[in-house]
Amino acid sequence: MSFQIHSLPHDDYAPLFVLSDEDLESQGAKRMTVNACPGTPCRISMQDARIGESVILLNYQHQPEASPYQASHAIFVREGARPAELAPGDVPEVIRSRLISVRLFDEDHMMVDADVVDGIDVAQAIETAFKDPGIRYIHLHNAKPGCFAAKVTRA
Repeated sequence: MSFQIHSLPHDDYAPLFVLSDEDLESQGAKRMTVNACPGTPCRISMQDARIGESVILLNYQHQPEASPYQASHAIFVREGARPAELAPGDVPEVIRSRLISVRLFDEDHMMVDADVVDGIDVAQAIETAFKDPGIRYIHLHNAKPGCFAAKVTRA
């Protein structure tokens, strides 16, 4: 069974980059210049931002469903980032290179299982999880800083 990792749409975040730093802060967001790579994973391009690039750190509601697991966390988006074009079964380097928390959800948006795996093992963990027909989707998080990485669905 194949899977699809989803990046976030650029158009949802492009308007943020024309806001002043004060306007961003009033929305709980912050403009930053990247000073280390890797370390600033863009959720649009699914790549680490490069040193000197402008990013915005903002809160993202990655689990908006009516569930006890409703949640949000910080993410980075790069200015001018092109959305990742991931083929079914592809795991981008930004995920393969990190320790990843894999969280499995059912059709009622309840977390039914979770694990932490090395990024190089994420594809196998996803394939194994989707063998269970009760798993509707998966959320990936960076295990160390805890940031949301991506949503995964069946392809």
